[in-house]
Amino acid sequence: MLSNQNKAIVLQFYKAFDDRKMEQALELLAPNFIARMAGMPKPLNGEEFKQFGMSFYLAFSQGEHVFDEVLVAGDKVVTCGTFTATHLGEFQGLPPTGKQISLAVMHIDRVENGKIAQHSGQGDALGLMQQLGIVFLPGPKLIPHILRGAASKLFKKSAHK
Repeated sequence: MLSNQNKAIVLQFYKAFDDRKMEQALELLAPNFIARMAGMPKPLNGEEFKQFGMSFYLAFSQGEHVFDEVLVAGDKVVTCGTFTATHLGEFQGLPPTGKQISLAVMHIDRVENGKIAQHSGQGDALGLMQQLGIVFLPGPKLIPHILRGAASKLFKKSAHK
């Protein structure tokens, strides 16, 4: 029974975030909340997580989490799926692109006394950067050209020595 309550609390958190009801979402976090996020050098406390969440919230409008899997094990709830949104605000210095983004996400949230006490999050940051045009990833047809160009530069350097 408790595992169903934990699942409901976690899903309510993501729904509030998607519905742009940040105060309602933040009320579901425990006072001792801690978040471990992929790419972050150290865990975030509740205030730091709120700041990160608000920067993401303001940059990406019309956000929606769609979870393909929701697994519950004791006090932990694992959610795997996709987050889609539109980049309509500045994000980490990048002006709005107006682009629709879609990234794979996986979260593990631990619920304690009816509140989310711990969050571990993994999102496809490289895919996000690629969709926003920050990172260019060559397709399979370009790789031989890139390798030939790199080899040519190496031979030119060794010929000049």
